[in-house]
Amino acid sequence: MSEITGIALRKMELGDVGQIVEIENRSFPTPWSAYAFTCEILDNDFAHYFVITAEDDRDCILGYGGMWIILDEAHITNIAIIPEFRGKRFGEILLIHLMGIALTKGAERITLEVRVSNASAKKLYNRLGFEAAGVRKGYYVDTKEDAIIMWKELRPGEK
Repeated sequence: MSEITGIALRKMELGDVGQIVEIENRSFPTPWSAYAFTCEILDNDFAHYFVITAEDDRDCILGYGGMWIILDEAHITNIAIIPEFRGKRFGEILLIHLMGIALTKGAERITLEVRVSNASAKKLYNRLGFEAAGVRKGYYVDTKEDAIIMWKELRPGEK
């Protein structure tokens, strides 16, 4: 698939796990397993996972994102787009969708971790209003690279 005329968003389903793991393997040095995603979908009441698809083929997954919502905080657990479709704002669309879902579920803040070296992701998160709030030293097991902890207030000014 080389040309996408439109996109759609929907909840991740168990039948999506095969494609999700393929994207995960192409995106991360320490990917989550099919079992991990299956447990998130079936067993984790805090988990909310979504896929972005081609509008004319909702089984063709271009990317996915997920988060946990616990009380008034949401935590992005992972977000990835197929490498060939990066740079087309699909990640931004997915992240905005996740933030909207978090708001509707009562979250007031949202957080994530990002590799210090991931300049494109940091640029996206900054553009969407996330701010660096700390560092997790040696967070990534593959390289012991640090993670930047980023936060965004979903209801700014409401305190």
